[in-house]
Amino acid sequence: MDTPHVSALQLKHAGLERQLHDELSRPMPDAVMIQALKKRKLKLKEEMSRH
Repeated sequence: MDTPHVSALQLKHAGLERQLHDELSRPMPDAVMIQALKKRKLKLKEEMSRH
């Protein structure tokens, strides 16, 4: 089911994916930032799976 709520979650997830990719592409990625982004992505993915 593709509701507006799920669509918004997917957009947020994609944004986090871009941020994560950008951080990993840096010469000296911030490990704490990477960890935080991955946790946020996981929470969004879990919420999407519940809908």
